[in-house]
Amino acid sequence: MKILVVGGGGREHTIVWKLAQSPRKPVLFCAPGNAGIESMATCVPIKAEDIAALKDFVIREQIDCTVVGPEVPLALGIADEFRRAKLKIFGPTKNAARLEASKTFSKDVMAQAKIPTARAKSFDKAAEALAYLEQHELPVVIKADGLAQGKGVIIATTREQACEAVIDAMEKGVFGQAGKQVLIEQFLNGEELTIMAFTDGQTVVPMLPAQDHKRVGDGDTGLNTGGMGAYCPAPLGTPALREHVARAVLQPIVETMSRLGSPFQGVLYAGLMVVNGMPYVLEFNARMGDPETQVVLPLLKTDLLDVIEAVIEHRLDQLSVEWHHDTAVCVVMTSGGYPGQYQNGFPLHGLQSEAAAHALVFHAGTARKNDAVVTAGGRVLGITGLGATLKKAQAEAYQAVSAISFERCHYRKDIAHRAVTS
Repeated sequence: MKILVVGGGGREHTIVWKLAQSPRKPVLFCAPGNAGIESMATCVPIKAEDIAALKDFVIREQIDCTVVGPEVPLALGIADEFRRAKLKIFGPTKNAARLEASKTFSKDVMAQAKIPTARAKSFDKAAEALAYLEQHELPVVIKADGLAQGKGVIIATTREQACEAVIDAMEKGVFGQAGKQVLIEQFLNGEELTIMAFTDGQTVVPMLPAQDHKRVGDGDTGLNTGGMGAYCPAPLGTPALREHVARAVLQPIVETMSRLGSPFQGVLYAGLMVVNGMPYVLEFNARMGDPETQVVLPLLKTDLLDVIEAVIEHRLDQLSVEWHHDTAVCVVMTSGGYPGQYQNGFPLHGLQSEAAAHALVFHAGTARKNDAVVTAGGRVLGITGLGATLKKAQAEAYQAVSAISFERCHYRKDIAHRAVTS
């Protein structure tokens, strides 16, 4: 069986790694892949957004199934294009992916599904947004409506910061087209939690709860990033809370999307804020999270290939999805300067060290230059440690991190700090 994984980051490396463990021994391809993926799959030099080239490759190579990692090709309609050509693909349609691609659309669907979420108002004119901010309580959340690589959310503690965020997005275009429309949202004070789920459009199978760390600095300080690390299972996601999220959030949104004529098939990601024990939806994503995938998939006991096929063939209700009882902690190693400007091309050292061998080393932004692996992105590596407890998993991850280096490397020293007590 031939499988193509679309994407080239840490999430895609984890998906490839998990598929490579399947007893069915699939032949794996990845487009475009990275320097870590190339040892497990044939890397194909096609960009994730080049849907026409990807389709041609799948037809030419007689690929049996395509698995989409990132959000952009989904938002561009890769699933629609492949299904029209009778090609098997794991991922939602363009209209279903609007749950992530448009925060305004997502809020509208949440309202129809009666899903608890923060109050919000959408604006496409900067003057109206600025006038609305004059009366809004602080802190306030400013969100770019479209896809902004996890960086389009600003929590403003002063009116000046809020106005600056609106002007940056709508007039200065710092998020490109994604910021032409903004959402001004009520600030919820609580603790974040991620619960992803496999769904075939009817059946919903939640994954283990994870928590990621968005801020670039220790103690949750500094700018928002795509994610500096994660851990799973997060103690905040108790069995009772998980059952409540499945019943009050995941199932209603899937049923509502089907009723609207856009059944959601693939992975639905619910980003939650837990306030006084009650979960509110901050955002939906239309694919696996990054770096949450790096801590959730290693704990999946069921063959991922079996899950993917059950989703595609609308028979997820016939599959029992099981999980290991371990815990996982992922520490993301980034280029200095990220999420702002940074330099690429620095050689990585210590990837073959004994300490690194005890952890899972997922490549995010790497490339091969001659015989060396070099940095090629903001987030460079995701180092996942496994253990019977979060403390042991954390120790495994940081032991490996300490053995790996590259020029101007940065990483947080406190991943999983909320859940690990000394």
